[in-house]
Amino acid sequence: MKNATFWSFAARMLRRRKFAVGTIVFSVLSAGGLAAGLVAIGPLLKLILAGESGANLRTIIEAWLGSKEWLASIVGTGFLAYIPTDRFAGVALILGGLCVLSLLGGLANFAHQYCSLTLSMLTVAEIRLETFRHALRLPLGVVVRRGPADIVTRIVRDTAELERGFSALTSKALAQLTKGLAAFGAAIWFDWRLTIVAVIVAPVLATVLRKFGKRISRGSGRTMQAYENMLRNSNESLQGLRGVKTATAERMARRRFGRANKDVVMQDRAVRIARAISSPLIEVLAITVVAALALLAAHEIIAGRMQFDRFLLALASIGFAADALRPLTSLFNDIQAASAPAQRIAEILAIPAEGMRERDLPPLPRHGSSAGGTIEFDRVSFRYEGAERDAVREVSLTIRHGEFVALVGPNGCGKTTLASMLVRLFDPTSGAIRVDGIDVQAASLTSLRAQIGVVAQDPLLVRGTIRENVVLGLDGAGDDDIERAMRMAHAWNFVAALPTGLAHRLGEGGSGLSGGQRQRLAIARALVRDPSVLVLDEATSQIDAESEAQIAAAIDSFRSGRTVIAIAHRLSTVRTADRIVVMEDGSILDVGSHAELLGRCALYQRLVQTQLVG
Repeated sequence: MKNATFWSFAARMLRRRKFAVGTIVFSVLSAGGLAAGLVAIGPLLKLILAGESGANLRTIIEAWLGSKEWLASIVGTGFLAYIPTDRFAGVALILGGLCVLSLLGGLANFAHQYCSLTLSMLTVAEIRLETFRHALRLPLGVVVRRGPADIVTRIVRDTAELERGFSALTSKALAQLTKGLAAFGAAIWFDWRLTIVAVIVAPVLATVLRKFGKRISRGSGRTMQAYENMLRNSNESLQGLRGVKTATAERMARRRFGRANKDVVMQDRAVRIARAISSPLIEVLAITVVAALALLAAHEIIAGRMQFDRFLLALASIGFAADALRPLTSLFNDIQAASAPAQRIAEILAIPAEGMRERDLPPLPRHGSSAGGTIEFDRVSFRYEGAERDAVREVSLTIRHGEFVALVGPNGCGKTTLASMLVRLFDPTSGAIRVDGIDVQAASLTSLRAQIGVVAQDPLLVRGTIRENVVLGLDGAGDDDIERAMRMAHAWNFVAALPTGLAHRLGEGGSGLSGGQRQRLAIARALVRDPSVLVLDEATSQIDAESEAQIAAAIDSFRSGRTVIAIAHRLSTVRTADRIVVMEDGSILDVGSHAELLGRCALYQRLVQTQLVG
């Protein structure tokens, strides 16, 4: 199965026909030069060892054409007049021809290497891009369950291993195979009996290769998993380095990474042992075969049924073939090792992506464009994979267009999960979510998310300029639009104070900015899209009280004609909401205004006293 997956990826190289044809043609030309050179050694030896026989290059060629009448009728004999009769001149002509063949073979070999390596690189780049693009479209639940480190390892490391297998196949294996076949052809030319015996023994070598190849393929799969675990450990420790240091957990982190690193060494050692054993074992078997051939040839020479010079040439050609095919052991191992990462990449590509029916679904009209537009949660439930109980249970809630609704409740009560289902980061296990009467799963995912602005508690900021971060994923926004959104988010003052303003470059994760500044940039990113629905998930959690009051005023003006859903722990945010939804244990406990809930909901009273910050 793994091998089939590798070969299905390898078949993609045939799509680039120019490079694929060039790889094969130049490899054959390079091997053809080797075969011609081996065949030319026969006449060269006859000229040098002619002695008193008086043989020269012209008579040798005449005798050879005489035994090949079909060939003589094709090429003719007129060129014989230009063949020298002097033995030394004949030797010089053959050696000059070999030099020309060597030059042409070198050029063909260069062209083959260029075509093959470029072919491998472009094909893997396409697979890497396809895998990354597919990973971006995976359901959030899949990414959370697998962990980003798992997917990143497959996109980066596994594709690099796949390219190594492609290079072994197209660059090295093809070159060595064609040279080996060319040398075998020359061996058959000199003496077909010895060559047939060598070919009969070849399946023994192939069986040995297959057994070691299977061990290497299995070991490579375990090695990939060990590397993935090590990458996960390092990411967790370094990304959370602040927490590791404040908890004085460096020793624990070091032990965890040490165990993962040791597992990588153990798994990798098993693969390397299999590789190390396979090559010398094949060499021993090859020497045994050559000894058997020499014994057979000695018997035939003594009996007068074989010429000694043809035996030497046949044996030399078989030796050339064996030497050319010997590296196939390690190359075959490289191809087998690439089967495991190919399977791991295929596993990611096989996971159904979001919006796979996107083209077949109509766009969602802008929320509120129809009379009485609403957002409706109809008996919605959701359970995370592997969980024993629902995170959201039988929630029914209707939010009118233009309404400001706040979701409050203890940690883990399902507030964020409920809001995430509106944007279809998760799809309900049961029930339905409708926007203006249209089930969100029956409309284009792109059109749904285009009109919902989301501000998360931990905002995403990428390495790049402030402008690039604010318009992330949005085309066509001008500087005026960006400035307007940033003023509403109260981010313009600190950005304008920077030496390069919107062109100021941020480090990874927005390093160089305070938590409140990062949050205000995230709010500006949501506002610049002019969404019809704004979802604030603890959006003011890292902002001081003064900035929060300003942002609350901006949201009040911005929300005119728009729906706002806020997951909040700030009392000031909650009190300005049209309705407050109190959630507990995945269900809605009560709905009402701040004053109503203070008078009748005990949980809300506790939240006001303990969690909602004044």
